[in-house]
Amino acid sequence: MRALALDVGSKTIGLAVSDEGRLFATASHTLTRRGQVDDAREVGRVAREREVDLVVVGLPLELDGREGRRARAVRAFMHALLEHLASTGAAVEVTTWDERFSTAAAERTLIEGDMSRARRKERIDAMAAQFILQGWLDAQRREPRE
Repeated sequence: MRALALDVGSKTIGLAVSDEGRLFATASHTLTRRGQVDDAREVGRVAREREVDLVVVGLPLELDGREGRRARAVRAFMHALLEHLASTGAAVEVTTWDERFSTAAAERTLIEGDMSRARRKERIDAMAAQFILQGWLDAQRREPRE
């Protein structure tokens, strides 16, 4: 099954999805935020459509590793997402991944690709979700399996 990553912001949510073997992450699209319940419902729809059994949510930790205001807002969205998934009976696990610097890395990549400022603005959140997901996928391969 595939994994889905979310870069949750105050105005948008960037999405990325893995291949079935969970080797590669690909930026998908960006959702415009419409409220916790509507956003959770839309992410649930995408998860069903893409046959996802895991959602990796980027957690915006402070530089010192603590959870600040932004991380608490992301956790509130995760709560809404978990409630929605439970209400639909979806067998989807939800986990977090430290997303510090994912947007900066995505921005550098898009600039290096000579993408215009306007086009970067359209793609940055989905690209940040791709960085989040690829980091999580790579870490899973490095962990020793029992």
